[in-house]
Amino acid sequence: MASPPLQLAAAPFLLLLLLLLVIPAARSSRVFSVADYGAAGDGSRYDTAAIQAAVDACAAAGGGRVLLPAPGNYLTATVHLRSRVVLEVAPGARLLGGTRQADYPPESRRWYVVLAENTTGAGITGGGEINGQGGAFVVTPSEVKNVMVSWNATGDCLGDECRPRLVGFIDSKDVRIHDITLNEPAYWWLYTCIARSLHLVRCDNTVIRSVSIFGDFNSPNNDGIDITDSNNTVITDCHIDTGDDALCPKSSAGPVYNLTATNCWIRTKSCAIKFGSTSSFNFNKLVFDNITIVDSHRGLGMQIRDGGNVSDVLFSNIKMSTRYYHPLWWGRAEPIYITTCPRQADSKEGTISDIRFINISSVSENGVFLAGSKHGLLRNLKFKNVDLTYKRWTNYTGGLYDYRPGCEEMVKHKTGGMMLEHISGLEIDNVRMRWARGSLKGWDVNPILFRPSTIDKLSFHDWQSVDVQ
Repeated sequence: MASPPLQLAAAPFLLLLLLLLVIPAARSSRVFSVADYGAAGDGSRYDTAAIQAAVDACAAAGGGRVLLPAPGNYLTATVHLRSRVVLEVAPGARLLGGTRQADYPPESRRWYVVLAENTTGAGITGGGEINGQGGAFVVTPSEVKNVMVSWNATGDCLGDECRPRLVGFIDSKDVRIHDITLNEPAYWWLYTCIARSLHLVRCDNTVIRSVSIFGDFNSPNNDGIDITDSNNTVITDCHIDTGDDALCPKSSAGPVYNLTATNCWIRTKSCAIKFGSTSSFNFNKLVFDNITIVDSHRGLGMQIRDGGNVSDVLFSNIKMSTRYYHPLWWGRAEPIYITTCPRQADSKEGTISDIRFINISSVSENGVFLAGSKHGLLRNLKFKNVDLTYKRWTNYTGGLYDYRPGCEEMVKHKTGGMMLEHISGLEIDNVRMRWARGSLKGWDVNPILFRPSTIDKLSFHDWQSVDVQ
């Protein structure tokens, strides 16, 4: 029998909900084409004035979409998004970041191709591409690690990190980024309330969906998505292939909480998921689920160096392979790398507690590395349904533990299945270690290595260590 018609008069809450859905739809139906404001789209003439005029007109009208129509290559200096304005780059269209320092604001913290500051409801979509022309910033190409240009003429930033970023949202809320390709950043991709490739800084209520990020695999400081001091963030269905850390929560001026990342594919020459190393404030309630990590220098990592604490984190349903790259890149092929120690001798030591690894499988050239510090213990770690396969297939030097940045830097050490220090509470439940013995020259025979005086409250249930071909 058919359901009776909805009686809106008897359901004021539903009526209000429908109105909330309809009003934003009406706003988003307003389309402001940059072509109508004089954009050439030829890739050689700057279209900054036309794009910014369309953005400002859209904002003045109460919001909507600013369209970069296809085909077209729209060369630009920094574009400033406004509240309730969604930048729509059509399939077949590209927004190209300028390669001159004059194309960007005076302050290095605001060097973005697309920048949204203090906005509500701003976003990016469309199926097209935002391209930072990162190749123009390579001074000396290298298969090991590129040497990059530096705009450090004023001392406003340091060394080769003086390069423009791609997309940044700073002090903004209700951010929506979906169905867009971010390509060739010169520096970090996305800045969510700080600065990276796609960078969120001090943002609240952000959704990032179906975003593809491609960076030069040999360029340093080429992060994927950095989430700095930002909260209530959802990242889903993203593809990240870049030279430096891929998903990177950081806390420099405030905490990071309620972050969920799901259904993502990652390859990186550094760490696929990394907390820190900027870590002055707490991280709490973060979930990473259904992630595939391929050929990365490190899988799941925490570098807590500045006194912030980490608690209530879940890593689940993750498949990964980790391998060695040149030691110039941080990481030594660890599938899981959880560390806390003071960045400097007088720095505060943060703690890491209540971390769960559930349904994890890896093939790796190094072991799991779990290292707290004397006053910054790792507490209540749980490994459940974890399958770790160890084998070597590259020729890079092994036998090193990498504490960088700070702490003990690089330390020579025998390699085992798990290296443990300064831990109070470790539960291992249904964990299997598989050893391809013929390829593991220099490895220690012990699956687990630790200093007894630094470890307590260990629990083993259904744990195996077996040889494989």
